[in-house]
Order: sequence, then C-alpha cells, then structure tokens
Amino acid sequence: MKKRIFDIVFFLMLCVGGATAQNVVLNAEIDTFQMLIGEQTRIRLELGVDSGYRVRMPELKESVMPGIEILEQKHDIKSLNDNRRNLYIDEYLITSFDSTLYNIPPFKVMVDTSEYLSNSLALAVYTMPIDTANLQNICGPKEVWDVELTWEEYRDSVHLGIIVLFLALALAWVVVRFVKNKPIIRIVKIKPKEPSHIVALNKIESIKNDDTWQQDENVKEYYTRLTDALREYMFSRFGFNATEMTTSEILDYLRGIDNKENLEELKEILETADLVKFAKLHPAANENSRNMNNAIEYVNVTKNVEEENQQPTEKKIVNHRSLFEKRVLIASIIVIVLVLIAVIALLTTDLYNLFS
Repeated sequence: MKKRIFDIVFFLMLCVGGATAQNVVLNAEIDTFQMLIGEQTRIRLELGVDSGYRVRMPELKESVMPGIEILEQKHDIKSLNDNRRNLYIDEYLITSFDSTLYNIPPFKVMVDTSEYLSNSLALAVYTMPIDTANLQNICGPKEVWDVELTWEEYRDSVHLGIIVLFLALALAWVVVRFVKNKPIIRIVKIKPKEPSHIVALNKIESIKNDDTWQQDENVKEYYTRLTDALREYMFSRFGFNATEMTTSEILDYLRGIDNKENLEELKEILETADLVKFAKLHPAANENSRNMNNAIEYVNVTKNVEEENQQPTEKKIVNHRSLFEKRVLIASIIVIVLVLIAVIALLTTDLYNLFS
C-alpha cells in the first residue's frame, strides 16, 4: 500500500515537473528494510526526465556495495505525457550473507552533463537466533548418506541409451547395404551392321527368284526394284543420296570420286530403266537377264572389303540407379555417424552428472 501511494505521488510529480532545469525526479526505494541472512529483497530506482536528454543510469554489476550481492537486474524505459517525458526504471534483486546494518549510499545518475543523487537506503540483515542455553541440542556434522537414484533421475540416460542402440543398429544395416550394393555392369556385344553389298545382293537375288518380272506387263516393276537396290547400295557404299538423283547426276558423281569400275554397265542399266519407266520400252528377256548380271557384277566389283571383316563391338552398360543408391547410402552413413556422436556425447555428460 505504501509503495502504491508513492507511485501515485511520483506520477503527479512527473506531470507537474520538478524544480530543476531538466525536470528531473529521482527516487530509490527498497521493498523491505530488514531481512534474515540469505533472504532476498528488491531495490527500485526510478528517474523521470523530459524527453531529449541523454541519461546514464548507474552501472552496477555484481554488488550494490560490499556485502550486498546483486542476483538479478532489470532495466526498463516508459514514455509519459504523449512522449514528452521518459521514466527510467532499474530494479535489482539483492541478497546478503553478512548480518549487519547496511547504509546504502545514494545512486548516482547522469542527465547530460549534470549529476543527480538519489536518496540513501538502509537494510538490516539479521542472522538466525541461537539457543545458547541448550547447546547440546545443536547437532554436529553428519555423515554423507547414499541416496538411491529415482526413475526421474536416470530416465533421460535410459532414453539416450535406447537411441544410441537404435542408431548403432541403423548404422550397421546401412553399412551392410553399402558393402553389398555393387554397381551392376553389363557387357553387351553389338553385332556389326550388315555389309552394304550383302544387302544389295540379297535384294537382287529376291528379284531374280521372282518369275513375274519376265512378263512384259511387269518389266517396269522389275527395273524399278533393280535400280532401287542399286541406288540404295550406292547411298550406303559411297555416302551420297543416289535415290534422289537422276542417272546423269549419279554417273557424274561416281566419276568425280574416281569410281569407274563397270561404269558403262551401270550406265546401261540406269538408262534402260529410265526408258522402261518413262518411254514404255520393252527390252528383250536376254537384255533383262544381262542387266541383272551386270548389277550383280557392279556390286561385287565396288564392294568395301573392310565391311566384311568387321568384328562385333562391346559396350559397357552401367546401372546408374545402383550408383544413385550408393551415394544415398554414403550420405546416410555420414548423417547417422554425426547424430550418433552427438547422442553419445549427451549420454556421457548425463552419466557424468548423475554419478559424479
């Protein structure tokens, strides 16, 4: 009640201002003026000043004065009168272990360059009374008793031990998976591409075995199939698009690459095919047979011998999924080891505190 009355009076003093130039109002109070040794009380220092001034409150660290220790400090600033005034509040939780009467000196506060002192305080610290008439009732030191540990005390250690066991099992399982997870590598033999002259000869052979081309009405189809086989062979053998070129363009290209083997026979085949397809020429049966034989001879003369000697190639195929799983396992091992180390450190600290 006394403190409440003082707060009301102090607030009114802040509202009407003080007698100094900065309207400074400084007050110190203590919750109780007497206490037993080891008990605690609180000192409250309040400073009211107009806004805009630089304020420096007392810088206390461990004690208010010799014999009075500071256990806790709180600092606060409140605005009053629409921010025209500021209220600085410092609170100190104190105690003392010496029984005596303390005269706490005034607290010094700086407002700009001016120094202000609060009111002084007094604190009486009493010790526990001793019955000197019955000293035999005062017990001496006792032996240290062994106290059994309770579940609440070693519960955390048990939980940490279970976590360590679980992490150790998880680490062992991941390590086993990592060791057994070998990349799957397959060696595949790739059969070489069938030589271009073999493909062409097979097509010509299929035409030769088809008796329908000997009939006049099928001679156009015969020469179309025959020249198509030759054009596709030249495309695969020499690398130019003979299927989209005219007869004269094909012959000019072959002369340009210095390929003149059986060029006259090839010219006769292509020109005869053009006459059959566009001029409706009907060659004799022996001429058709001669053109087919010339086509076979042209393919055999111009074939690439190296294509016949090609060997199967080997290709290594790696299962990338197994490589990804291996990286995941490595990352898992690292994480589990780090967590396991941290948990073991916590368990060691807990056990040390428990049994020390």
